[in-house]
Amino acid sequence: MQNPYQDAMHQLDKVSKVKNFGDDFIARLRIPDRDIRISIPVSMDDGTLKIFEGYRVEYNNTLGPYKGGIRYHPDTEINEVKALAFWMTLKCAVAGIPMGGGKGGITVDPHKLSKAELERLSRGWVKKLSDVLGPHKDVPAPDVNTTPEIMAWMADEYAKITGDKTRATFTGKPIHNGGSEGRGVATGLGGFYVFNILSKELNLPEKCKVAIQGFGNVGANAAEIFTQHGHIVIAVSDSKSAIYKESGLDLEKVEAHKKNTGALKDFEGAKNITNEELLELNCDVLIPAAFEDQITKDNADKIKAKVILELANGPTTPEADEILYQKNIPVIPDILANSGGVTVSYFEWEQNLKGEHWTEKQVFNKLKTILDYSSKKMLSKAREFKTSLRMGAFIVALERIKEKY
Repeated sequence: MQNPYQDAMHQLDKVSKVKNFGDDFIARLRIPDRDIRISIPVSMDDGTLKIFEGYRVEYNNTLGPYKGGIRYHPDTEINEVKALAFWMTLKCAVAGIPMGGGKGGITVDPHKLSKAELERLSRGWVKKLSDVLGPHKDVPAPDVNTTPEIMAWMADEYAKITGDKTRATFTGKPIHNGGSEGRGVATGLGGFYVFNILSKELNLPEKCKVAIQGFGNVGANAAEIFTQHGHIVIAVSDSKSAIYKESGLDLEKVEAHKKNTGALKDFEGAKNITNEELLELNCDVLIPAAFEDQITKDNADKIKAKVILELANGPTTPEADEILYQKNIPVIPDILANSGGVTVSYFEWEQNLKGEHWTEKQVFNKLKTILDYSSKKMLSKAREFKTSLRMGAFIVALERIKEKY
């Protein structure tokens, strides 16, 4: 697997060739403000003690408090967390919200822990980091394998340690714990808003055939939202399997099948395919909504989609990006396409600090306004500099950060 941090720095080098931001500014963005590794001792249910490795990278807080999710995954390591924190910095900037970029994680397979062990681990992460967190310092959120319930444990632990009662230090909490309406679907919905603004410019048909890699929270919500708006989802996948049906999948039945069997494969009327084959399907829109480094120099040439909408973080490597650009396949970049989640997290933070609770309609209207504006700005920068949408988004983000410097 590629080093995602090197990929992120490669992107930074590339944008600095498209527009001159000055060497000093780029040099400051190459290194995070703070990169923290912690050990978390956890008493396991069988009485043994296990030590887990945890991380928090606070990348840049020029625009506001560090903001970014916490992921629990066996492959989580410091370079991945640094790359994600860098992308979060740009994501907040491109969406125009007053937050900086951060990211956290623990190297763990959470499915192998009991609920009690998971809670002790989550509270242990907060105990080790409580002095650097805070509503005006660093505001974490959920990411891969972390849930609203985990955020509630963390917020509770932070309040116990510090006495802070705002609940604004963690976002993505359950509604009754100060969470925001609309947070669950925000990433998928935000991706749709961005796609909708750009679809006419990208000459896409009114009814698009859509293939989605990843059927977790983001992918499943995106599938539903695209279907509700008249598009046809022809393929979906999870980490184990993928299914394809040219005339379109009945998502309700797919959900039920996955619930009953624990997998997508062998869904009646659909063809079993591999995750690799899904990426190479003939479709209008390909949505990678799983992990980094899915579209690489090895398969980019085989991509037949008209447009790629990145709902995962870093799913396309820099080499693949170049190949797709030469093939005239626009990539709607992750730093804008999946920024709906962090934007609604920012709304949650604001509601907590003000002691307010907004309706779902208010949340979605505010989200649409922000993403419509940022999508148009990205497009105009890409045209002005005769470059890709990704570079257009990077230019918007870096201009906003530099202005604040």
